[in-house]
Amino acid sequence: MRPDLTEPLKLLAVRVERVLEQVLPTPELEPSRLHAAMRYSVLGGGKRLRPLLCYAGAAAVGGRTEQADRAAAALEVIHAYSLIHDDLPAMDDDDLRRGKPTCHIAFDEATAILAGDALQALAFELIANDPGHSTERSRLAAIRTLALACGSQGMAGGQAFDLGAVGRQLTEFELKRMHAHKTGALIRAAVLMGAELTGQADSHQLAQLARFGSLVGLAFQIRDDILDIEGDTEIIGKRQGADIARNKPTFPSIMGLDAAKAAAEDTRQQALSALSSFGPEAELLRDLAHYAVDRPS
Repeated sequence: MRPDLTEPLKLLAVRVERVLEQVLPTPELEPSRLHAAMRYSVLGGGKRLRPLLCYAGAAAVGGRTEQADRAAAALEVIHAYSLIHDDLPAMDDDDLRRGKPTCHIAFDEATAILAGDALQALAFELIANDPGHSTERSRLAAIRTLALACGSQGMAGGQAFDLGAVGRQLTEFELKRMHAHKTGALIRAAVLMGAELTGQADSHQLAQLARFGSLVGLAFQIRDDILDIEGDTEIIGKRQGADIARNKPTFPSIMGLDAAKAAAEDTRQQALSALSSFGPEAELLRDLAHYAVDRPS
């Protein structure tokens, strides 16, 4: 378990790991190779940031942990699907993810595509079939939030912006727009879904949580770009310098490394300010804002 997480967050990371083990189909069930690829991609480590944000979003509005279990698992499943597809030769063409071969290297391209497709479908099934811990209305709200985060105005759109940006000099606005879609949309959705599933959040709380999620997503991405320069391949789990090698636009390449570090810190403070109307029940969210900027990988 990551030593840079607080103890309550470590316990939640263990919890979602157990949920994922239970909900992912096993290779004993046909088609076994597809199921093996799905489990390989989801259970192969990772920060579990999105599930943790989901649990923390529920806690921030006084919800119970079990109300966020299925959504937390669904978010990690969606994240894994996006990584499988992003790593494909037609996209980013990466061969290393989380310190091991990417799905299409460990299996094959066709199986990787199908694994991503199946994981996306599984995510929505998990929320729709939540066993009694949320209302039908709250589940529908969470499904809508997740769907918006995945589509052309979310991750898929962000990847399209990313593909179109290779070799181009983007403005800071264009780079922020790209990452608000590709990374930020799902992080924002994670915080909102946790709160929505409790059925206890009011419109003001949801607006503040949405702002917090967007800012944490931006801070997380700036830190990711910094780690592409300063990180160690063995620690970050992917090729150090991969973005530079592909001539991809990053925050340090546009504004300089020192300015990028200052931007990450400023974004963290804005995220914390978005939680000013919340009390100690939002402490897990505050911890995750710090983690997004201070993490070593």
